[in-house]
Amino acid sequence: MADLGSAEQFARWAALSPAEAPAQTAREFLPVCGAVGLGRLLAEGDQTVLATLRGLAGDPRWRVREAVAMALQRWGDADMPALLTEMAAWAKGGWLEQRAAAAAVCEPRLLGRPAHARRVLKLLAAITAAVARASAVERKTEPFRILRQGLGYCWSVAVAALPAEGQAAMEQWLPSGDPDVRWIMQENLKKNRLARMDAGWVARCRV
Repeated sequence: MADLGSAEQFARWAALSPAEAPAQTAREFLPVCGAVGLGRLLAEGDQTVLATLRGLAGDPRWRVREAVAMALQRWGDADMPALLTEMAAWAKGGWLEQRAAAAAVCEPRLLGRPAHARRVLKLLAAITAAVARASAVERKTEPFRILRQGLGYCWSVAVAALPAEGQAAMEQWLPSGDPDVRWIMQENLKKNRLARMDAGWVARCRV
């Protein structure tokens, strides 16, 4: 649908609220298609849709939030440097905006160039630092939990794309005294892509 629809359709569907297109119903498919369709427009050069996508990054429906990441990845296919620059800005936003940024860029097909993987590692370090600074109250919120869950796999994608530098970057966080940062790192070490990359290193890093 994202390949076949029109800008008018995408805008109309993406605007459907949770009340109009509730989660776990067939109508939820419409805002999902709308969001991914906006990604096609973005890849074609229409950056005016970025504000809508950034708003949808905080949608309460998880499928819609996932559609935002899929939309941004379409942009990455067309212009990865532009995506990385924009995601650096999103990484300074709220927890769900940070989650969208990490999920968008941590896609293996987008990380074939070392320069891109290097920028993703830098982005993940900035977001992880924000996690470490979070207050006790923030850590109890659903948006923080969603970001934490996403970071539980994102690091492994970036590290597998650029092993030597990725391992060094991740090792800086392994001794962290922050419980959420420790959880994030240990979750990534469970991912098969890292075991395939360097099983010995993973074994040394696991606690």
